[in-house]
Formats: sequence, C-alpha cells, structure tokens
Amino acid sequence: MIPTAAPDQHEIPFTERRFRRQRFRRRGIFLLPSLFTVGNLLCGWYASAVALTGSGDDLDRAAKAIGLAILFDSLDGRLARLLKANTDFGIQFDSLADVVSFGIAPALLSYAWGVQHLPGFGYSALIQQIGHFGWWFCFAFVVCCAWRLARFNVQGMAPGGSKYFIGMPTPAAAGVIAATVHAFPAPLQDDRWSITWICITLALAALMTSTIRFYSFKDIPWTRKQPSLAVVLLALLCAAIWRWSESVLFLIASSYAIVGVTLHVIRFARHRLASRTV
Repeated sequence: MIPTAAPDQHEIPFTERRFRRQRFRRRGIFLLPSLFTVGNLLCGWYASAVALTGSGDDLDRAAKAIGLAILFDSLDGRLARLLKANTDFGIQFDSLADVVSFGIAPALLSYAWGVQHLPGFGYSALIQQIGHFGWWFCFAFVVCCAWRLARFNVQGMAPGGSKYFIGMPTPAAAGVIAATVHAFPAPLQDDRWSITWICITLALAALMTSTIRFYSFKDIPWTRKQPSLAVVLLALLCAAIWRWSESVLFLIASSYAIVGVTLHVIRFARHRLASRTV
C-alpha cells in the first residue's frame, strides 16, 4: 500500500471551508437590513443638522431626507423578514434610529419651519411666547415618539393579527410634518398660522400615544403575484409622486392621519349606539 503524503498544516479541510463560507454569508444576510437602518439614521441626522441652520430650501431638503428615512425604515424590516434575519439587536437598533429620524428630526424641522423664521423672533414678546410653547410642544413630539416605539417593542401590533397598529406609527407622524414642509417650503411668517402648526404638531404627538388603530398594510402580500390592475395603479402612483411630489405626498400623509381618526370616531359611535340599544 502506497503511503499518502500528510496534508499540509496550512491547508483548510473542505468541510471547514464550507462552514466558514456559510458563516460569512449568514453574517452578510444579517448585515444587509442593518445597512438600511444606518441609511435611515443618516437621513435623520442630516435632516436634524439642516433644520437647525437652514433656510427655506434647506428645510425642503430636510423634509426630503425624512422621506428617504421612511423608505429605508420600511425596507429594513421587510428585508429582515424576507431573509429570516430578525434579531433582538436589529429591533432595538431600528427603534433607536427611529427616535432620531422620526422623533428628533421632524420635531426640529417643525420648530424651524413653523416658529424660528417668524418676524420679530427673539425681540417681540408675543413671538417669544410662541417660540417658548413651540419648543416644549416639539419636545413633546420627541417624547411621544420614544413612548410609541417603546410601547410597540413591548406590546406589538393590535390584538388579532398584524393588520393594525396601536397609535399612529412614528414614520406616518413624521411624514405629515415632512410632507407639509415639502409642499410649502417657505417658512411661516404669520403668528396665527404658527400657533395652528404648533397645535398640529402636538396633535400628531398625541395620536402616536393614543389607542387609535391605524392600518399597517402588512397584510398585503407584496412578494406574491399581484393583479395587473394593481401593478398599473402602483406604477401610476409612483409616476404621480415623481411628477407632483409636493401635492401627492401631502395628500397621502394627511389622508392617512385623517382616515385613521375618522374610522375610529365611526367605530366609537357605532359601539355607543349598540350599547344603548342592548
């Protein structure tokens, strides 16, 4: 029997090399959703920095950055579920990024667009009072965003499946602010409109911590075959956003909030009527 040469001590057995390739591939799968989360965080940081020092055009860029953060946030979760790469670390990392992108960034943008450019800012007593309340109300938006994310991490979706969120989702609330600034990029110059805008910001904060159910769109089978009409309608929607982004995005963001509140009022009224008739 001819003796075989001993394997080189530097040679890696085939099974070990295959195991290493699988391990590196698995790490890559886990890394991909986190890269989208980093993109979400980057957009939130950029929007915050621009909102602090920017003019009307810069505020519009900040609003667009928040819109990109919403896109990245929707993709990282779907990629994680698609690749079966859901981890506790990824969930917490995504929540921390959301606090920046959908809490701090839209609050700063709301304050800069609605209060900071008022005539007489820093001199007029009335404008100073508006700025004082605006600062606290925008801070309330940040607190409610963090509260909403913490509650979601503990409680999850509404009972009965993943069809509804409990409370307005933080990307949707941030989207209302970003879409409004994108549609009307010139900062507010009227103290009455400024007060109205501060109240809207506070209302969005309250909606995030409320128990109102908002549709999640998670029951739509995006990865399955869709009817031709649905594909055509989606293509038309994308084309409309590309051509008339100011009006279309503002309509979508405001409609989502209004429809959610309206359906809640209808359900509440039906429940009261049913309880009275029993």
